[in-house]
Amino acid sequence: MKILVTGSNGLLGQKLVYALLKRENVSIIACARGENRISHKKGYHFESCDLSDSIRVSEVIKKHRPDCIIHTAAMTNVDACELDPITCRRDNVDVVTYLIVACKEFNSHIINISTDFVFDGTSGPYQEEDLVNPLSIYAHSKLDAEKLVENSGLPWTNLRTMIIYGVTDDKQRSNVVLWTKKSLEDRQNINVINDQFRGPTLAEDLAEACITAALGKNKDFFMFRVKKLFRF
Repeated sequence: MKILVTGSNGLLGQKLVYALLKRENVSIIACARGENRISHKKGYHFESCDLSDSIRVSEVIKKHRPDCIIHTAAMTNVDACELDPITCRRDNVDVVTYLIVACKEFNSHIINISTDFVFDGTSGPYQEEDLVNPLSIYAHSKLDAEKLVENSGLPWTNLRTMIIYGVTDDKQRSNVVLWTKKSLEDRQNINVINDQFRGPTLAEDLAEACITAALGKNKDFFMFRVKKLFRF
């Protein structure tokens, strides 16, 4: 089975590559903008690809003909999306369109990483059937991407995540958990919101959920596996 991971230089992307390397009978294509920043370089193919370039996206998909794409790449800084909605739209919505178009010929399964921000936060914790009500530009872009995937005619999965944390190979990318840990270790005061209740997600756990979606054939088993993994 051929699995292509977008955003492979990112936290979740790296964890996916490492987790997939432990699976038998899986061919891995890691795809990211710029050079490969995963420390381990063997056992998979790497493609440098700016996903906002539809021609390059088509080239990579036609070259490898993936059975499944796990799409982790996105513009996820909520404040930055508010300041630059055009780039947000390009990176979070247009890119999904390019992937769908390129995958039509091969009927690839698209696993799209979305967000709990598609809900308005007034009545959580949420179930997947609950009504969405995005409030930010970022949230709207991710919901639009979900709809594109659902209506693509391809096999699809949307995984809504929250507060992904972990450590990348270069240890340069921070996240809210690592930032809080370091601030407390340095005895620095921190300013944080106090009216949100969310569940941080370890990147390795999310990678396993993505792989379960990619390799699983039975939807009921998949939902049982994910709920067990995250202890819903």
